Amino acid sequence: MLSVKPVVFLLALAIAAPGARPLLGQASQWPGRYPYTRADVDFVTGMISHHAQAVVMANWAPTHGAGRSVSILCARIVNAQTDEINLFQQWLSDRNQPVPEAKPLPMKMMMNGVEHEMMMPGMLTDDQMKELEAAQGPEFDRLFLKYMVQHHQGAITMVDQLMASPAAAQDEVVYKFASDIYADQSAEIERMQQMLSTLQSR
Repeated sequence: MLSVKPVVFLLALAIAAPGARPLLGQASQWPGRYPYTRADVDFVTGMISHHAQAVVMANWAPTHGAGRSVSILCARIVNAQTDEINLFQQWLSDRNQPVPEAKPLPMKMMMNGVEHEMMMPGMLTDDQMKELEAAQGPEFDRLFLKYMVQHHQGAITMVDQLMASPAAAQDEVVYKFASDIYADQSAEIERMQQMLSTLQSR
């Protein structure tokens, strides 16, 4: 079971090794904000796709016979992550960065000078999405919880990768995004693991 890392650990990572990665914006251009990096832009962009898949999954609850506790969880995920997607898109727009649609699509990443399309960590495969979409009732609840734990763990991995990137997360908004995602999704993982354990013991 995962535990929430102390915020001081995140802060220590966020201020480490300034200048090791090219900055895209300067503090003087954005009053009250720190510079942001390519890693920040990639994190926010990737999180839009990541959240979009979670919203698709959670929106199936009313039509797939989800139990009461899973239905409440799904409604919370839809509301919270839709709001966060809007904030992510606004952050990119404010910095004149490309703003992707809220769809669970691969992200284009440069690796060794070559562009690759990659799904974000924890995102479900097409086969897993089809399996979840076909499920009903208690089986939907079980698969939803199993796959959403996987999905949330992927989001935490994305935060870890961001914080490990030189000079990343010094933009105050990105730091808050990352800190909130880490705390909220770590707590939800624990809750979902308890719900899954209860389902499996019946």
